Amino acid sequence: MTIPQKIKMALAYKSMSESELARAIGTSPQAFNQRMKTGKFSTDDLEKIAAALDAAFYFGFEFEDGTKV
Repeated sequence: MTIPQKIKMALAYKSMSESELARAIGTSPQAFNQRMKTGKFSTDDLEKIAAALDAAFYFGFEFEDGTKV
C-alpha cells in the first residue's frame, strides 16, 4: 500500500478532506494534491500529517525475531 493510499484511508477514518488536512499542516490544497500524486513525503511531512489527524506516525523495519530498526 502506498503512502497516499494510507493517507486517504486515514482521512476517511477521521472524516476529513484532503483540503482540510492541507490547511492543517500549513500548505495549500493544490500543493498537497500534487504531493499526493507524486507520493513524495518526507518523514517530517508524515509527522505533521499524523499530528493533524491526531494519530501516531511510525516508520521502521521489524524483523521476524521482533527486532525493530
